[in-house]
Amino acid sequence: MILPLLLALQGAPADTLPQVTLAEALTEATRFDPNYVQAAGFVAEATWVRRAAMLVFVLPSFTASTDFTGSTTPSFNFGTNSLSNTIVTARLDARYELFTGGWKIADYQRATAELQGAVANEAGAGFLAAAQTEATFYDVLARKGLVAVAQRRLERAESQLQTSRARVLSGAAVQTDSLQVLLELTRAKVDLLREVAGLDVARAELGRRVGRSVAVDAAGADTTPAPALPITLEQAVQIALSQGPEIRVAEAQARATAATVRARKAFYLPWVTLSGTVAAYDDKFWPTAADRTSGSLTITLPIWNNGVREIALARAKAANEVAVAVRDDLQRGALADVTRSYAAYLTAAEAAVLAAEAVIVARENYRVQDTRYRAGAVDIIEFLNGQVDLADAEAGLVQARYSTKLALAGLEVILGRRLFPSESAQ
Repeated sequence: MILPLLLALQGAPADTLPQVTLAEALTEATRFDPNYVQAAGFVAEATWVRRAAMLVFVLPSFTASTDFTGSTTPSFNFGTNSLSNTIVTARLDARYELFTGGWKIADYQRATAELQGAVANEAGAGFLAAAQTEATFYDVLARKGLVAVAQRRLERAESQLQTSRARVLSGAAVQTDSLQVLLELTRAKVDLLREVAGLDVARAELGRRVGRSVAVDAAGADTTPAPALPITLEQAVQIALSQGPEIRVAEAQARATAATVRARKAFYLPWVTLSGTVAAYDDKFWPTAADRTSGSLTITLPIWNNGVREIALARAKAANEVAVAVRDDLQRGALADVTRSYAAYLTAAEAAVLAAEAVIVARENYRVQDTRYRAGAVDIIEFLNGQVDLADAEAGLVQARYSTKLALAGLEVILGRRLFPSESAQ
């Protein structure tokens, strides 16, 4: 029964599945991750907002309009200086604010800060998408390793069953020995089924990450020891404070809200506006019978607009206070966040070393127990314990190896930079 179930779960053979390297997966993931695509869209939007805020310093606003009016009763036409049933007008209006109480400068500063925040947010979304993709990629590799561990456990259990049956038939062991080994064989089969199912799910998730509607296999296997981090904890904290995407976004938000407060205060000062109009009149289109040009200089002093100005200023100040509090909290928490991720990597790297040593010990222990069981020096329970300990040690090594990769990815998300760029490019 075990072989048909495995084939049903495993679907397409691994050698027929499309494969991607880590570098390919990371490249594809940024194209299809919704959060990263949205963040990139915010950068494009913020770029235009900043461009518009800069152009108001040199360019006036222009409005062109034309209208055609027809009536059953003749009206006076300024273009023909006579009564007419049709009046055609064309206008070009230009408007330029000479003085806005500092609103233009503040709005430009706000737009610049929002663009910087959008760029930092895009970088953060890119690192987060990369971390999630790496987690999925390494999950496939880890589960492939766990499937191999489960298969070896099954093979050992099948070999043990033959040995125990031979010992029972020879009278060297009781019949319950075979039953104990048969129970271990059943557990090994269930464990293999579980790992194969998990591998299929991981491959399907990797396909989703790289924008494909089919399961995708992870190419290669990384069993090299985790390298030492190229920076100290103190350097990592400084990098997080200066380059960390989350802190950069918070700092940009604080600057943007501060600029918004200054822009709102500009509405308490008089505004000076220069405007001009060129208009043409006629009784047909395009109007050319007469044209008039006018210009005006307007000084506006806002006095009271039912508290709308004051409410907007209060909201801007409140938003700025919140943004400053968030920024300060993130800066204070940088030490704890970086220390947590830094220590997680060091712990995972050391755990992987210990897990490798545990496999060596468990393998030797299993060899001794196997020899002693065949010689009748130990009972079946001790022998099976050695088998289970070996399987657990091998599974622990597989998980420990890839835990270091995930810990490194988490640290890189906080720092906003790659610590081992050459590895991610492979």
